[in-house]
Amino acid sequence: QVQLVESGGGSVQPGGSLRLSCAASTYMSIDDYCMAWFRQAPGQKREGVAAVYTTRGRIYYADSVKGRFTISRDNAKNTLYLQMNSLKSEDTAMYYCAARYLGCNSGSDPADFGYWGQGTQVTVSA
Repeated sequence: QVQLVESGGGSVQPGGSLRLSCAASTYMSIDDYCMAWFRQAPGQKREGVAAVYTTRGRIYYADSVKGRFTISRDNAKNTLYLQMNSLKSEDTAMYYCAARYLGCNSGSDPADFGYWGQGTQVTVSA
């Protein structure tokens, strides 16, 4: 059974940094999955932030986070990360970890992902 547990959210001032983590259950290997981060602000649609499928060397970033966010993973810990730097108020949202077996497709459409974590809140304000 695929289980994903996010952590690392919190409140930070504009320009600050946070690192989100997504721990995957031991019954899966994140190597076999496209792993992604999505976010959803109140009243907004869920949007793709970043995705990685290491087997094919594919990484996707939304234009709004390119150069500021970095997606990575630790195979030994079966954990996905999202390093977020230079945070802006518009980055405020609930952040979700997601997994899709064998390939990312576009990497940005939430409908393509069948496994989700419970989310972790990120708030950027002065």
